[in-house]
Amino acid sequence: MSAEFAGSAGSAIRIIRTPGGVAVPADIDPFHRRLHRVAPAGLVGDTTQTSGMRRREAISGKTVGARNLWMGQTHVPASTSSGNHHHGASETAIYVVAGNPVFVFLNVEGDDPVETRVETSPGDYVFVPPYVPHREENPDPSVEALVVIARTTQEAIVVNLEGLDWSEVRLDDNGLGTAGDAACS
Repeated sequence: MSAEFAGSAGSAIRIIRTPGGVAVPADIDPFHRRLHRVAPAGLVGDTTQTSGMRRREAISGKTVGARNLWMGQTHVPASTSSGNHHHGASETAIYVVAGNPVFVFLNVEGDDPVETRVETSPGDYVFVPPYVPHREENPDPSVEALVVIARTTQEAIVVNLEGLDWSEVRLDDNGLGTAGDAACS
């Protein structure tokens, strides 16, 4: 059974009934009508990686059917720096869970480019705009740095780079950055 109701801007919304009789929008499939929990044991390590760190995927298209979001963890061992990289057209939000990771990028807004270090502590948030080359460092000699990452794409776009300058950053026809071993996974 279905019915139509007026939605925003006068558009019609087709409503259907679930087997239990609940009215829901017809264009939302059954998979996207419920919450999905991913326990720590369900994190997936089969995602694009950068040297010096380990990413573990929690929320994505392949794990829960997300359409516009990727979320997971990044682990940086003690006394380690990641390789330089960017995340294409994806905006990235980072929440520091443990350790004191340092996020390094090249500030190009002044007369001369300056390598800039953003030092963090547990509870801090960091925003990484699209295409910004950066790396993570963990200067602590004994504690692993752990962060939770959320991105505005449902896949983990990672473009590994040689340096922090913008010389390797390219926009392809899809608006995704490309360079070196560009990958989405």
